[in-house]
Amino acid sequence: MNADFLENYSLFRRFTFNVPDTLDRLPHVPIHMFCSICKSEQTFNMINRYHEFFNYSNAPSANAKLRLVYQCQSCKKFERLFFVYIDPHLKYAYKIGQYPEWEIKIEKQIEKALGKHSTNFRKGLVCESQAYGIGAFAYYRRIIEEIIDELLESISDIIPNEDKEKYNLALEQTKKTRVTQDKIEIIKDLLPAILKPNGVNPLGVLHSELSEGIHNLSDADCLERAEHIKNVLIFLLNQIIHTKNSASAFSESMKKLLDRRGKQSL
Repeated sequence: MNADFLENYSLFRRFTFNVPDTLDRLPHVPIHMFCSICKSEQTFNMINRYHEFFNYSNAPSANAKLRLVYQCQSCKKFERLFFVYIDPHLKYAYKIGQYPEWEIKIEKQIEKALGKHSTNFRKGLVCESQAYGIGAFAYYRRIIEEIIDELLESISDIIPNEDKEKYNLALEQTKKTRVTQDKIEIIKDLLPAILKPNGVNPLGVLHSELSEGIHNLSDADCLERAEHIKNVLIFLLNQIIHTKNSASAFSESMKKLLDRRGKQSL
């Protein structure tokens, strides 16, 4: 299996990978999740075999449904269970159940940054947890539409000084339209490298995901798009928060340094 799939994917969200043609070739990967007994993040290892669950043939081509039992390696008591469906064509898998249930959580600094919009963000997470892709997409898109002006304004703090004038001119252009996709189109190619991990432009991803209507898409497709929008939003907010915190810490250090030198000169 895959650690990210087990740790982070909601129920019924497809995880695409090349499924081995026999179950004994599926890896037993460790995962890192919260232990209710240890009250902290711990490593969990799989303690059973893939063929223990029902509807099994050694080749998973028969719509295999697998049970995975993971035990905390610290306390050796707390367990997490995952029930996984394997595509008969060996192209993907998805969780059909897990215990404890998929956790709906928001990082404190993200919740603070979102402010009143954190309610819709939590509703989006709830929709994700229930594999309601259209609902999750709608909530995350609404957040982007409501905070886009503030988000683009905040990004200006990260723009290098030599590019700031060009960015600010483009920012003024965004105020002439009310369409979110148009605002992003004006700005997206002006992002600094720090906001392009591995060369991927997060605003470009946002523009792509928001530009296509969802009415003709399946719930699974909407769920995947919702995940992309959520991840871009979290990434941008984290970068903005980090930059502001770093600038604040630097200013405070410089203030203390100048104060100390002032006292020494007296």
